[in-house]
Order: sequence, then C-alpha cells, then structure tokens
Amino acid sequence: MTVSPSSIPGPASIASAGDSDLRSLGDSVALLSHYAAVDEGFRTTAERLAGLGTLRCILGPQHGFWGETQDNMIEWHGYRDPVLGVPVHSLYGETRRPTADMLEGADGLVVDLQDVGSRYYTYVYTMALAMRQCADTGLPVTILDRPNPLGTNVVEGTLLDPEYSSFVGLYPIPVRHGLTIGELARLFAEIDGIPRPEVVACSPRPPRDPRPECDWVYPSPNMPTPRTALVYPGMCLLEATNLSEGRGTTRPFEVFGAPWLDDVALCTELNGSPFLEGAVLRRHRYIPTFGKHAGTMCRGGQVHVTDAGAFRPYLAGLGILAFCMRHPESAWKQPPYEYESEKMPIDILAGGPEVREAVDDDDTDRLVELAAAPLQRWKRTAEESMIYPREMQG
Repeated sequence: MTVSPSSIPGPASIASAGDSDLRSLGDSVALLSHYAAVDEGFRTTAERLAGLGTLRCILGPQHGFWGETQDNMIEWHGYRDPVLGVPVHSLYGETRRPTADMLEGADGLVVDLQDVGSRYYTYVYTMALAMRQCADTGLPVTILDRPNPLGTNVVEGTLLDPEYSSFVGLYPIPVRHGLTIGELARLFAEIDGIPRPEVVACSPRPPRDPRPECDWVYPSPNMPTPRTALVYPGMCLLEATNLSEGRGTTRPFEVFGAPWLDDVALCTELNGSPFLEGAVLRRHRYIPTFGKHAGTMCRGGQVHVTDAGAFRPYLAGLGILAFCMRHPESAWKQPPYEYESEKMPIDILAGGPEVREAVDDDDTDRLVELAAAPLQRWKRTAEESMIYPREMQG
C-alpha cells in the first residue's frame, strides 16, 4: 500500500488506499489518530476502518480526537463514540501513554496523525510514547505517513539538550526538523532502542518545499491554515512570554502583540532586517476574545510571508522575541507549562537556556547563530531514518 499526498501537503493521506489495503493493517486495529487524518474524500481513517469492521479503539492526542479542546494543558477524557461504536481513549489526560487495558484485544497499532513540522508539536510524542508501550507488549506498529507542511529540505534551530526534554520536545532534534512523521517514528525507535515501525510511505513523494496555499484540515484548533504552520516554528516561542501569540483571533501565531508594544517601532526595526527575509511585518492591532489579554487592545504585527522558500520562521520568531522582550512590561512565563513544573517554558521550547540568555542580553548576533541548525550533525543523525532521499539545507 502507498499513501498518496496528491498535489498538496494537507488532507490526503490514505487517498490511494483501497479497502483491501486497509484490511491488511489488521483484523482488530487500535488507531492513534484524529479528525484531520482524512483521505481525498475527507473521510477519516477512523471512519474507513470502522466501516470495514477492523477498528478496535481510537487513541486521541492533545486537543481530543475532534480538536475540541482549545488551549494547551486542557485535558480531556475518553468516551465511547456513538457513531463508530468504539471506545475513544484520551492520551492527554490521566495518561499520555496508552495502557495495556486500552490496547487489549488489538492485534496492532496504526498511527495516522497530521504533524506540522515543528519540534514543539506534541502529536509526535504521543506517537513515541505509544510506540514504547507497544514495544513493551510486542504489539506491531504501522505509521501511515503524511507530508510535512513545512517541506523536507530546510532545517532550523539547535538540537534539543536532553536535559530539557519535555512533552514539547522529547528527543534531540532541531526546531524545524525537516522529517515526515513516518521518518520521525523511525528515528525515535532507533533512539529508544525499540523495534522500528512499518511505515506506509507517501507516493508520490511528499513536497520538499513549503506549500503555504493548499487544501487543509486544521490539525489543532490554533493551526487553521498552512500559513499558520509556516510561521509556527518561531511564533510559538511567544507562548513562553506574557505576550499574546494571537490566540483568541482568527490568525493565531500569524498575529501577535501586547497592550504595551510600540507597533510602529516594531515594524520599522524588523522589516528589511535579516530576521524577516522572505516576509513583511505589518502593523496590526486586535482584541483577543480569549487567552492572554482577552478583551484588551493589543498592539503588534502580522507576519506576511512573501517568499516561503526564503523565509526562515525560527529566525523570524527570534528577532520578534528580541524586540518585544526589551520592553520592561514584557516578561517570561513561569512554570508550569506542558507538564513541566520546574524548568522555564522558554527553555523547554528552545531546548535549552541559550535563547533566553541571548534575549536577556539583547545579543541578536547570538540569536542568529542559534537559529541555524547543526546541519551536518543532523544529517548524520537523520540519514538512516529517511524514507525520501534529499539534500537538507539550513
């Protein structure tokens, strides 16, 4: 069986798979998936497996199977799906790793999740923890691969320091890692020393370059468009501050601000700088309906990507962060954050303290250095896990 992404990096995953292909996944399948895992007819993988009578249960990641929980650190509870007739187990609640009871009666685990190409996105770690559980119980794992919406050519950001591992970064990978979820699964298995999962590869191969305009089923509530995914590697860092990252608007992560920011100075300083190559920062003001500064006017900007190939989202986010954190009212968010109660949120997002230290020192040269990936080292690490050969670049 092959997975066809057609011409887009969005909803097409099992597009070319017939019923016989899906039956080959097992007679009683546990499925780790969500509502964004759809074929070209926008039927979910869960619906298709249930229709074949092979779906044993569903395991859902952060935000719930239907993406119903809006914000971070909002746990959800399992239930029985009244339409599909199977239990739906939460892996973002009492446990983030499936239990033996959840997997009882399954003859295999199938994973079909839409990743967004950034180290912080928790779905891949839900997959990793499920793979560990399956390794302990001898249950085979199959990954239905999907394209990376950021493409697979460009890598950004330093590798995570294992001392700062968390649920927004469990493995020493770059911020923008350039791998598909199937390739990540192979790499995680190698690092953990567990059996490598079977990966159903995309055919034709996934796009190497970002596709900011494409058909899209948003994989989580604040990832509404492919352009959101494109800016997310950098703009997610604002979650670790008291600045609004645009939650409570229709353009989260693309817009940002705070009541105290000088939006004119912001755009004047950053537009035309190395931080904003391939993008323009437009002055923007908004009133969030929820989240930080809800009901209060925020002054800031909107990132408009003009050249997706030249744009480096992590570099852009670091430049924006440096400007915003110079203001005396701007502050780092304190723990807890994503199940980490001691380390600073910015440190676990950035994979170590260096970004916070450089921002506090207003050392923009150092931030430019931190935006670059250790390319040769990452190539050596990732090479054996790659399914689709290509030459990565910074």
